Amino acid sequence: MEKQEHVLNAAGEFEVEDEEIDLGHYRFEDWAAFAIFWALGVVIFYQFFTRYALNDSASWTEEIARYLLIATAFVGAAVNVRKNNHIQVDFFYRILPRWFTRPMSVAVDGLRILFLGYCVILTIQLMARIGSLRMAVIDWPMGIVYGFVAAGFALMTWRAVGVAIANWKRGASVLERPELADGEPPPAGTELEGK
Repeated sequence: MEKQEHVLNAAGEFEVEDEEIDLGHYRFEDWAAFAIFWALGVVIFYQFFTRYALNDSASWTEEIARYLLIATAFVGAAVNVRKNNHIQVDFFYRILPRWFTRPMSVAVDGLRILFLGYCVILTIQLMARIGSLRMAVIDWPMGIVYGFVAAGFALMTWRAVGVAIANWKRGASVLERPELADGEPPPAGTELEGK
């Protein structure tokens, strides 16, 4: 039976002690995505307020909200790469022998790094080609938006390298052993065995 927390002390008064908050496991991209998301929330609230309370919608809010959503998606995707939370197809890893799935997993890690790195290069090239193109409503350069996209791809590439190194060190990836997705090390005595 689970141990239940008591919220009443000996005097019958409500008493709960919170655990200490640990923010140490959050990384740069977590905070950046959080800040961009809140900026998006403020812009959307301002849009709502000007449209429905003042009956005079601020024209720039829709465009800026769209660009902040793009920035949130690409910077936030780096969080998912670090946590290895992106959609993965592990069907073949369940039915094929380990001697085949391990090299396949290493290839997936390598291809992911190459793809994301190539996306960084393509985004930077696109930024060079659009040059001084301006946003539609606000007279700001479109390069700002693509800068967030490039930064997101760069963070994803960096985190994909970290995931690949971690997979190599422990000898398995989440594709091979889905229980690794929880972030907990496998229990002692459960070595990776061939099928």
